[in-house]
Amino acid sequence: MSKMKRPLIGVVADVRPVDEQPFHMAQEKYLTAIRVAAEGFPVIIPSFGLDDDLADFIGQLDGLLLTGAVSNVAPERYGAPLEPPRGPYDPERDSTTLPLIDLALVTELPLLAVCRGFQELNVALGGTLSPRVHELQGRIDHRAPYKRPLAEQYAPAHAVKLAPGGVLAELNPGGDTVMVNSLHWQGIETLAPLLSVEATAPDGTIEGIRVTDAKGFTLGVQWHPEWDVTASPFSMALFRRFGEAARMRRARRL
Repeated sequence: MSKMKRPLIGVVADVRPVDEQPFHMAQEKYLTAIRVAAEGFPVIIPSFGLDDDLADFIGQLDGLLLTGAVSNVAPERYGAPLEPPRGPYDPERDSTTLPLIDLALVTELPLLAVCRGFQELNVALGGTLSPRVHELQGRIDHRAPYKRPLAEQYAPAHAVKLAPGGVLAELNPGGDTVMVNSLHWQGIETLAPLLSVEATAPDGTIEGIRVTDAKGFTLGVQWHPEWDVTASPFSMALFRRFGEAARMRRARRL
């Protein structure tokens, strides 16, 4: 039997009801971006919380992708009031991803965090979130167009300015701004102390982050680069860099 050459990249599952039963699932667009752009092999991780079995399994992975989701990070995870409710929530995922981020950083596991994952990265490291960015004075509406075709929901919505000298700026040699889609309610309120800003929207909303002193690839974006990934050179470059980090990890591990 030939040995797998692609790096193994974990994808933490959302827990959602289907026919009144809980399913642990991941959207195909993320799995496709891993296979096509990062040239890795996706492995869905059930959201049972972080235990010894999962910690042991993480040691066999070469990368970790935290995806976007329908659900929001529960407010008690970052010290916000419980009312009014800002759901839907996914407590099983929260109990898995938040401690898993700490483990990924300790073990230098390459990490890419998208949308909800971007928010999880900030919360896990001590930051806070604004539950409804569109209600804040001076902010634009970052939500997707309501009940529109997916192509319209994921269409470029606004520019982001890339921080000079950052990883994202390096991936976009053609300029310091890129157009991105926008499909989120929550956003970063207080940036975690260990994070640096990689990109901002015109209204000041933080859109890209990295762990400042991380030895490996650890990056988060508020938008959805996985959508139609091959159509965007910038998105392809992002996932390729993630895949390169995962392959380097695999080479050291084997």
